[in-house]
Amino acid sequence: IAYPTDLSLLNEAREKTEAMIDAMHEPFISLRKKPRTYRQKARKAYLAVAKQKKPGYKKIRKAIGQQLHYVKRNLKTIDRMALDKRLYRLLLVTKELYRQQQWMYENRTHSIPNRIVSLYQPQVRPIVRGKAKSPVEFGAKVSISLVDGYNESCDLIEQIKQYHKRFGCYPESVHADKIYRTRENRRFCKKHSIRLSGPPLGRRTDDAALLKEQRKLQYQDECDRIPVEGKFGQGKRRFSLGRIMTKLASVVAVNAAAAAWRESEYADLSQSQNRSMSN
Repeated sequence: IAYPTDLSLLNEAREKTEAMIDAMHEPFISLRKKPRTYRQKARKAYLAVAKQKKPGYKKIRKAIGQQLHYVKRNLKTIDRMALDKRLYRLLLVTKELYRQQQWMYENRTHSIPNRIVSLYQPQVRPIVRGKAKSPVEFGAKVSISLVDGYNESCDLIEQIKQYHKRFGCYPESVHADKIYRTRENRRFCKKHSIRLSGPPLGRRTDDAALLKEQRKLQYQDECDRIPVEGKFGQGKRRFSLGRIMTKLASVVAVNAAAAAWRESEYADLSQSQNRSMSN
């Protein structure tokens, strides 16, 4: 989805409500006058701020208030008309977006539970990752997140159990990000004699030789993770994980699963080709 801002979301909501009014009025063009929407004024007011390189807080707040006014006016007009199923669903999302934006505008905040960041994908939620390239990410997470708080650490134990189910034994070591190195995961790994990558909890040891050995082992663990991280990039570049264009939540899940299946099929094919070449 496009990076959402309050102003751009409200502008899109205004444009969609204008399109709804146009669609509902079309059968009655010759019978009655179309309700006013002031779309030219609204568009001009939006562009006056959107085209500025770094608009100030007061200008942005004023523009948001203007767009809220236009959206509210359009919603009142639509309530007196009839919509088809597709537009009615979009109307419900638009009303909820307006409610959230109005509440944030009145309370001078930018945070609200279950905040909508896309009119056509209201199920998408922003996930704060803190990365330099993209502090906030949007979209589906594949096998590395849970709904409860979007924290991947709870997924590690289940993945280790799946490994045991597939191969009949636990892995010798697990190479994971810092977010996976929770106390619960450490206890589970220690119980099953699994070495979890990363430094141990507690104060750093004063033993220089032991510290050097720990750093060397940690560096090797990070190197061992490189092929795994590369699979995420390969999935996005080669197998369409980065180009999932569907919008419904159920269809997005199907597309992500299909992309993962294509990647596994490609890996099996590559291995068989390598074996035949070596023979």
